[in-house]
Amino acid sequence: MQNNLHKRILREVKTIKAMIRLYCNDHHKPAAELCPECESLEQYALERLRKCPFQEKKTTCANCPVHCYRSDMRQKVRDIMRYSGPRMTLKHPVLALQHLLDGYKKPEKRNSGV
Repeated sequence: MQNNLHKRILREVKTIKAMIRLYCNDHHKPAAELCPECESLEQYALERLRKCPFQEKKTTCANCPVHCYRSDMRQKVRDIMRYSGPRMTLKHPVLALQHLLDGYKKPEKRNSGV
C-alpha cells in the first residue's frame, strides 16, 4: 500500500497509527498490538488516506474541505486525537510538530480531474 503514496501521506499514516496505538494501549490494553475495534479504525483511516484527492497538498483532516470519513468514524478519530494529541508531544515529538505545522497549511482546491 505505501510504496506509491506521497511522502506527505506517508507521514500522515505514521501519525494516525501512532495516535491510535497510544489511545488503544491506554484505554483497551490489548494483548496484541491493537484491539479489533482500533485495528478496524486504523485500516479505515489508512484507506481514506490512500484515496485522499489532495495527496501532497493535503492539510490536516480537521481543516480539509472534503470530509471523507463516515460520521461515526470521524467521531471515533476525533476522540482518539483529543486524547492522543497532547501525549504525542512526549511520545512522538517530531510527528506532533509536523502535524501541528501541517494544520497551518491552507486547504487547496481539488483538481477537477481527480
